[in-house]
Amino acid sequence: VDVRAQNKPDSHIVKWIRFGSSCYFFSEESKSWDEAREFCRARGADLVVIDSKEENEFISKLNKENFWIGLTDRDLEGTWKWVDGSSLNLTFWGSTQPDDHNGVEDCAEINFKHPGLWNDNLCKISRKLICEK
Repeated sequence: VDVRAQNKPDSHIVKWIRFGSSCYFFSEESKSWDEAREFCRARGADLVVIDSKEENEFISKLNKENFWIGLTDRDLEGTWKWVDGSSLNLTFWGSTQPDDHNGVEDCAEINFKHPGLWNDNLCKISRKLICEK
């Protein structure tokens, strides 16, 4: 994990962490879910697709805030799909989640207060993000 001083000229350099056959980037800045996806895609990646218990544990050990993951039910309410088009088979939803609070929560985040558990939230709120490539 890379730790840099605030005022270093190269502090904009993106550092990736390898786990299994993928590389991950944990952002320092917060964005909406759509902006987060654009950020990842501009770097040849996409928001993380979690397809194993081990991957979910790896991610939850590194996050100290809520982070966007690449999961949404925007196309059809209640039908969660990953950004790569795959169906949601393995889930780590928190208790009572997803709850689509007020009928407007269509994007998923991994929760640091309840490590490794997911929550649905408003896509427009700002969260840090996890890219995978």
